[in-house]
Amino acid sequence: MLLNLVLWLGGLALLVVGVLRLRAPLARLRELQATQANLARYDEWRGNRLRPEPGERTGADEMADLLRRQSLVWGGVAVAGIVLLIAGFVVR
Repeated sequence: MLLNLVLWLGGLALLVVGVLRLRAPLARLRELQATQANLARYDEWRGNRLRPEPGERTGADEMADLLRRQSLVWGGVAVAGIVLLIAGFVVR
């Protein structure tokens, strides 16, 4: 009984922390993608702006990679929380 309670509380804590920390990188990544899409539309309308060379990484690419890694980490924490919640029911 005590093990179930510990697993449930630990799982719930991990799930809440994971979801709360996951929201910020996902929102920022969506904003970054919207900005990049807007710049691409502007380039098509205006003509060739100072575009990076093919294969060249920009600061926006680096930021997107960082945000994706953060999303994976906090998504993993949330999944671990779900696993602990389920384990709490199974161990019964």
